[in-house]
Amino acid sequence: MGKDVIVACDFGCKEDALRFLDHFTEEKPYVKIGKELYYAEGPDIVREIKARGHKIFLDLKLHDIPNTVKSAMAVLSRLDVDMCNLHAAGTVLMMEAALEGLTRPDGTRPLLIAVTQLTSTSEERMRRELLIDRPLDEVVMHYAENARRAGLDGVVCSPLEAAEVHAACGKNFLTVTPGIRFADGQIEDQVRVTTPARAKEIGSDYIVVGRPITRAADPVAAYRRCVNDFVG
Repeated sequence: MGKDVIVACDFGCKEDALRFLDHFTEEKPYVKIGKELYYAEGPDIVREIKARGHKIFLDLKLHDIPNTVKSAMAVLSRLDVDMCNLHAAGTVLMMEAALEGLTRPDGTRPLLIAVTQLTSTSEERMRRELLIDRPLDEVVMHYAENARRAGLDGVVCSPLEAAEVHAACGKNFLTVTPGIRFADGQIEDQVRVTTPARAKEIGSDYIVVGRPITRAADPVAAYRRCVNDFVG
């Protein structure tokens, strides 16, 4: 599976999202639809963007009791998305239930990945607020190994952790990495970040890029810069 840049369409309404995508007359970027846009517009926005020819990563980060997650994933599988996710903190049992719910009667399903720790989470916050006393990288690896054991396709992790995840879980276990910023850009609310070029060197399979593209004066140029730096 080749590397790809996923554009985070974190917009509050359909009009803003489609206006942004209208910039792309040649490319059809892989698009992430997160909570903001999905909660504003519902499943129809997924169908509309999919109909335009974009691959879709539906980023809803499910985390609930296993039966509820299984039922929700069964609904999401009918949206024909290409990738969706949940929180690894929900336990192996929840992840196994999610995989069962996501798998269609014909055996096909979207990719399913697990969030280890959010890229806005620092080790200090994890210890002080979540009462998790193990080192951050150890927690991420343990969550990744749980996801692999549950049969998932990969994890969302910091690009700084991608190589270690591959070492622990295998080269075919996907690493989807947000926290991407250009070297001359702002970090903003992210903590564990790196550049597209460095993410390529480390071994990320997908990078998720939001504001450096969506808020750029020329979004197409910013997207092409990411693709050039990451995919080559």
